[in-house]
Amino acid sequence: MKDEAERKADSEAGEVGARRCREAGGLKVGLCGLGRMGSAIAGRVAGGGHDLVVYNRTPGKAPPAGARVASSIAEACEGREAVITMVADDDALREVALGAGGLRDSLPDGAIHVPMGTHGVGVIEELDAAHAKAGQVLVAVPVLGRPAVAAEGQLGLVPAGPREAVERLRPLFEVIGRRVIEAGERPAGATAVKLAHNFVLGAAIETMGEAFALVRKYGIEPQVLLDVLTDVLFDAPAYKVYGRIIAEQAYDDVGFTVSLALKDANLILAAADAARVPMPSANVYRDRLLSALAHGDGELDWAVIAREQAQASGLE
Repeated sequence: MKDEAERKADSEAGEVGARRCREAGGLKVGLCGLGRMGSAIAGRVAGGGHDLVVYNRTPGKAPPAGARVASSIAEACEGREAVITMVADDDALREVALGAGGLRDSLPDGAIHVPMGTHGVGVIEELDAAHAKAGQVLVAVPVLGRPAVAAEGQLGLVPAGPREAVERLRPLFEVIGRRVIEAGERPAGATAVKLAHNFVLGAAIETMGEAFALVRKYGIEPQVLLDVLTDVLFDAPAYKVYGRIIAEQAYDDVGFTVSLALKDANLILAAADAARVPMPSANVYRDRLLSALAHGDGELDWAVIAREQAQASGLE
């Protein structure tokens, strides 16, 4: 976990970025999708000095302070320099971007569509071509982190797209994320990086679930293994956050659901199939997610796959 000095430095850096945005007048931004992650990102954008208009397909989601609510996608695109989408899956992205009155029909010439969710390589390539034909630009910017991290402006960002367009988005990056890791000029490349990231993280959760089940069978308190993992082996947020959730069985602490993780697991395996890449561990991970879904845990945090291992071990 970050110490007080690191948190203070991050906060000061965020304030510097926000001040620069305010001084420069900010960007005219639209955002479609006010789920957990979308709402957190919207709060950062509005608080960072940008002119923000938000739209959610399901009415009733409260906008962040300083944002205006659009009644349609077209209204959320009107006069915007960039429109962020944060939607759950590829079907929703196609509907928002390519449906009647969607982003392709409504974005001004030269405006940038910024999908920040986790999507398949195929749909990003499809949208890239569609926007280019319409005189618009696609820059894929999948985000790394949970909603609480997004609310603090500490996400990792992986942009890929035309370099000039990526640079135009830099003021947004400064208020949304702590680190930007560019992935080239092909938007689908950023998608592949995000899928690989989610695979490694999911496999780590599966491995921790197996390890915690083993020590519990020998009567060891889970906190002991958590300390070993996070103080000796892996001093990293993923092991600290998800190791704690598993040790405390705090699966109601939802940052990312089983249902969404299964969607991503299928995208991972589809990308692997398309590229002829064998990923045997991904199949084990997906099976755990399917099992959790079958047990009615689809809306719990995806770390609940550790409970599947515990049950298989006769612990629960």
